Amino acid sequence: MTVDLSGKVAVITGGSRGIGRAVATALAGSGAQTVLAARSEENLKRTAGEIAASGAPAPEIVAGDLGTHEACQAVFGAVSQSAGRCDILVNCAGATRAGNFLDQPDEQWLDGFALKFFGAVRMTRLFWPLLSESGGNVVNIIGGMARTPNPGNLVGSTVNAAFASFSKGLATHGIRDGVRVNAIHPGRTETDRNAELLQQQAEAEGKSVEEVAGEAAKKAGIRRLGQPGDIAATALFLVSPEAGHIQGATIQVDGGATKGLF
Repeated sequence: MTVDLSGKVAVITGGSRGIGRAVATALAGSGAQTVLAARSEENLKRTAGEIAASGAPAPEIVAGDLGTHEACQAVFGAVSQSAGRCDILVNCAGATRAGNFLDQPDEQWLDGFALKFFGAVRMTRLFWPLLSESGGNVVNIIGGMARTPNPGNLVGSTVNAAFASFSKGLATHGIRDGVRVNAIHPGRTETDRNAELLQQQAEAEGKSVEEVAGEAAKKAGIRRLGQPGDIAATALFLVSPEAGHIQGATIQVDGGATKGLF
């Protein structure tokens, strides 16, 4: 499927690494002017340089902690000044800590909600008028723990469930305002973030990383771990005209790891 996003402006949070980087690369490769937001300016510059070197439009970057209102406002201000429009918002930023529930302090819960949940809420609220004006798209990258909670990562499971509920409710506003809102639940995906989660879960359970990874794959019953490109391809489809009648959907991209109907 060929998607032409020429003339579109796409904002991707968490766009410097992993899934966000893959989504940014896919959208830019289809002609979109991308704006990448993440905490590390170094990583943002590296990703932006790689995308520009591929011949795609050179991304604009905005570094900041999207768990704060100030950083979200800075991204919005930069886009408003440079482009004056937004056609696509991909909320992909978010890192929650796995661990033993009894050992996790309030700070880890607050931090988990601050970036992944409240960051997405703020970014969406800020960009909504521009998205409505352009008949745009919001794609929220959440995670399978929203549907299948992991006792070794209750912070992530709870944040994901709240994020999924927000996405579903927001889609009704989108019908009224002309914005398509959909979500993707990746399963285990080979990223730096996945490696960090495996390490945290291993420490919480007193096991080796290899044991936790093997148990996770066996429990999921999947043929392989996901690749960032798997999620990027789904996001690209969701913002394409071919997906124009898809609203309020949540798509599992997990190789069949989620066995339930809902």
